[in-house]
Amino acid sequence: MAEQDDDEAPELGIALETVATIADLLNALEDDDLDDDALEEDDEDEDDKDDEINEELVEEMVNELSEPEQAALVALALVGRGDHEAEEWPEAVKAAAARNAKSDPAQYLLGLEGAGYLLGEGLSAFGISLDEIER
Repeated sequence: MAEQDDDEAPELGIALETVATIADLLNALEDDDLDDDALEEDDEDEDDKDDEINEELVEEMVNELSEPEQAALVALALVGRGDHEAEEWPEAVKAAAARNAKSDPAQYLLGLEGAGYLLGEGLSAFGISLDEIER
């Protein structure tokens, strides 16, 4: 589904591959948090290093995006969370831009529980499957 015609694909203002990569990193962080209880101390140290690397990658990727791309990314999470419908995309982007003006969008996403999942749900609202996007 990620290979839609330009006529069918909604204009989200951000590359699908970028959204998918950031969602993957956020999901990896969530999965690592769930696995922390079962790890031994040595494994926890390695897992903490992986988490730091993934967090830094998310921060770097989000900070390298333009402000409109950052707004689109956060808007996808807002749609995925149910704050807006896909039909309200311009309003969702405006709300995300206003939110981003107040604080760092990367930190917002890193602190948002299930952010990777929410990005996937946001894409799904537009008929795009996160799993089918090539990375």
